[in-house]
Order: sequence, then structure tokens, then C-alpha cells
Amino acid sequence: MPLGTTAAVVIGGFPLGESDRVVTFFSREHGKLRGVAKAARRLRSRFGGALELFTHGRLIFFDTGRSELVRIDHFDITHPFDRLRGDLERLGQASWMVECVSRLTGERDRHVALYGLLLRSFRAMERAASPVRVAVCFGVRALDALGHRPRLDRCGRCGRAWPFARPRLDEEGLVCERCVAGEGDGTPLSPAAVAALGRLRAVAWEEALGGRIGGTEAELRRALEAQMARLIGQPTRSDKFLREVVRT
Repeated sequence: MPLGTTAAVVIGGFPLGESDRVVTFFSREHGKLRGVAKAARRLRSRFGGALELFTHGRLIFFDTGRSELVRIDHFDITHPFDRLRGDLERLGQASWMVECVSRLTGERDRHVALYGLLLRSFRAMERAASPVRVAVCFGVRALDALGHRPRLDRCGRCGRAWPFARPRLDEEGLVCERCVAGEGDGTPLSPAAVAALGRLRAVAWEEALGGRIGGTEAELRRALEAQMARLIGQPTRSDKFLREVVRT
């Protein structure tokens, strides 16, 4: 029964039986990894609060090779990221980030760049005045890391050079008004948002977090959700939660 150890972040979980819990981690060495934490839901569990969503720590597990689920032995907290669970806006935006990671990566698919991006985004989210800006910066770089970088210099269908009127964004990149088949074909973007998107993916991380993007944060966040939804095949659950937060 091989023993494994890796740095990891808790990105999900659900109850199993009367006292156990299945926990999903995104790990540096093994990518997305699911395991059973025995007796994790008991009042005097040895895991305590270590398996809370967003917690970063050191995972020790046993892999029998007979199941996709490993057996979680220990998860020692490095940073709890409890501030991300402290208010609804941070909780919603951070949940959107982990949902994108969870639903766009495969089991045991190692992705060091995406793991590092998620941790960097969590650290920024803890202290950020604008959680949505952090989510936008994460989304822009996550698309790149996952190999879905949208093209912004020309229409992805006919090759017409940017700029052009009434651009939309689809899986491949910008689409010009001539190539748009209907209202549901891509996400409308203003020229200011196209320029901001290009800047955010070209500059360094700290500059992307603090630089001016002309009030396009909300528009970019909607466009990134649409991109993720197209890749996943349906809207994210966390985006629905965020809309409820805004309404209330």
C-alpha cells in the first residue's frame, strides 16, 4: 500500500456513511485527488477543521491501487484561508475558482502551473478590496494554463483583423459581427473590455491586480463565466450563488 505525500488545497467534499467524508484535493504532485477521511465527521475527529473548503496543507495518503479513492491519513494545515469563508462575496468568488479547477481538470492530472495560480489567487483574495478583480485575474490566467487562451488580434472564424464593430467572445476568441450566427453566438464585449482583457494577460500578476482596467471588471467577470460554462458544458453552480448574493 504505497504512501503518498503532497502539498494540496481542499476544493470539495461530501459526507459518506454515518461519519466518513470524501474530500477532493487539488495537489501539486498529483493534480485532482479524491480520498476518504475516516471518522472525519465525528465531534472528536483527528482531522478537526483541517478539511474545510480552501484549506491549504500537507496531505499524507495511502493508495491501494484498487480504487480511484485514496485513504487520507493526515492533512496538516499550512494555511486555513479562513477569511475566504468569512463573507459571502469572497466565498462566492473563491468557490467559482475552485469549481473551474475541479470541473476542467481530470483525476490525477498533474498541473503545477494551475496549482500555483490557485494558491496565488487565494492569497490575493484574502487581502483584496475587490474580490471580483482577483477572480477575473485568475480566470484570465486559468484559461491560458488550461490551453484555452482566446485569440484577441483577429476574428477566430474569418481572420478579420481587430478592431471591428460589435465583437463577441467564444471558445476560440473574438468573433466579428459578420460571423455571428445569432444572439446566443458568443458573449458581447465592449472594445474597452477587449483591451482590458489583453492587458490583464500580458502584465505581471501584481500589476494585473492593481492596474486600471477602465471599470470593466463586471463585464470581464461575466465573459469569463461564459467561457468557463462553454468549456464545462453548463453554467457554474457558484455563479448562481453569486447572483443570489447580489440580489440579497
